[in-house]
Amino acid sequence: MLKIESFSLGPLETNAYLIMTEDEQKAIIIDPGMEPEPLLTRIRNMEIEAVLLTHAHFDHIGGVEAIRTSKNCPVYVHELEQEWLLSGELNGSLLWPELGGEIRTAAAEKLLRGGERLNFFGETFDVYHTPGHSPGSVSFHLKSQKLLFGGDVLFYMSVGRTDLPGGSSRELYTSIHDTLFQLDEETHVLPGHGPATTIGYEKRHNPYV
Repeated sequence: MLKIESFSLGPLETNAYLIMTEDEQKAIIIDPGMEPEPLLTRIRNMEIEAVLLTHAHFDHIGGVEAIRTSKNCPVYVHELEQEWLLSGELNGSLLWPELGGEIRTAAAEKLLRGGERLNFFGETFDVYHTPGHSPGSVSFHLKSQKLLFGGDVLFYMSVGRTDLPGGSSRELYTSIHDTLFQLDEETHVLPGHGPATTIGYEKRHNPYV
């Protein structure tokens, strides 16, 4: 059984997820956001096998370089947003300079398209391409534990914004209805911001979908 901890990082309170083996020796990280010091402290004695990005908006990638440099681990991002890591204009950090200035990282080591099955510590994470909030948004499904790391696609009683460059309301609702809502209703959704929810709860109560 894997252990999971969340960290609310940076001025936009982005959820970063630390997914560890039971002995806490190895882990992967999803969306290491800005001001990652609490996360860096927590992983000091861990081997980090990968950093997975649900998308490349600045508030989700602010801690990438600090973790990659200290842990020598690969970064995964969808191929449509590989250039976003290299450009503050594309990842949005230049739109809100008051939040910390331009954020850029080195290129990702691994590019995703959706449809992959990633294996870490004997567990499989299915990768779904779920665009709408951004063109390269992906969701990571840990089916064995009924967990979905959905980034900024679906929130508790809300959905991701689509007014940023590359956003599309039509694509967002298609991703939610045709991909996420096809999962088991008991699947827990661990979003990029805010509290966790379940697929079933959002199907029945989310006013946006």
